[in-house]
Amino acid sequence: MSRSETRRPGRRVAGTIVGIVAVGLFAVAAVNAASSGSGASPRTNLSIIAPAAPGGGWDGFGREAQRVMRDDDIAGGIQVKNIPGASGTIGLGALAEMGDRHDVMMVTGGVMVGGILINSSAVDLEDVTPIARLADDFNVLVVPGDSPYDTLEEFADALAADPGGTAIAGGSLGGIDHLLAGMLAQEVDIDPSTVNYLAYPGGGEVVTSMLSHTAEAGLSGYNEFRDQIESGNLKALAVSAPEPIDGIDVPTFVEQGYDVAMSNWRGFVAPPDISDEVRNELTAMVTEMHDSSGWTDALERNDWVDSFMVGDEFAAFIREETERTEAIVKELGL
Repeated sequence: MSRSETRRPGRRVAGTIVGIVAVGLFAVAAVNAASSGSGASPRTNLSIIAPAAPGGGWDGFGREAQRVMRDDDIAGGIQVKNIPGASGTIGLGALAEMGDRHDVMMVTGGVMVGGILINSSAVDLEDVTPIARLADDFNVLVVPGDSPYDTLEEFADALAADPGGTAIAGGSLGGIDHLLAGMLAQEVDIDPSTVNYLAYPGGGEVVTSMLSHTAEAGLSGYNEFRDQIESGNLKALAVSAPEPIDGIDVPTFVEQGYDVAMSNWRGFVAPPDISDEVRNELTAMVTEMHDSSGWTDALERNDWVDSFMVGDEFAAFIREETERTEAIVKELGL
């Protein structure tokens, strides 16, 4: 019995619009796959879907993987293709329609888990094949350089006193930034739904929001803010890792007495109906990439934390993350 036949009752793959997106963007790759025969290896040609616009975190992750796989001859003809929209769920819907395509992987991560819930996605991560989790990218809470808040405690006190007037800027609703803002609200004993959260499409807009004093604080990946922190335009108050991170001189929320920790983890999934042989080959390819010096360099350069896991362990992690995120989203009143 195929994976698609064993999906939960009531689930369905994404509709016609998503199908049109997938066909339009992958027509050439489909022809190549068909002409190479059903037994072709993903090492011959591989497309990595970044379910976001060029320049974002998922896109950057996919292009780092492309570079390492190409440099180490792990895959030939490797391309990154962007299918943006709805916190990655447009790309997820496209992947779920690709059946047993052997030549595709998609970048996924923590933002997508929240996006599935917030967007009431017709597909979720159980409708595709987990390959590997590779890295954790932790978020940082920042304030403008001229902000009166110099510590997390000072900002948290202001948030508790006036949640509506203490705007926090971040990424999409239901994403890691939004969830962290809600978790901080819980820690200071206010209703998370009262937080004045300003959602933006990218880290650049979050920075602009703070520098223009539209928002009192912002949340995003450390790399999104690194240059502004080093220049003094922003002050970093806390990082969302459970313990200190080498290379990031910012205390964690936990170190400062706030039980707030969550990673924007990143990894790969594949179409739902691939064979065990293809799944094993993709896993082997990603493992080779992970073990390379090029990937070690990518981790250090991007301040990512190695969190490699594959197979059943990764599938179990996805289920646990989904349950945890569902609980937080419910508490946020979203």
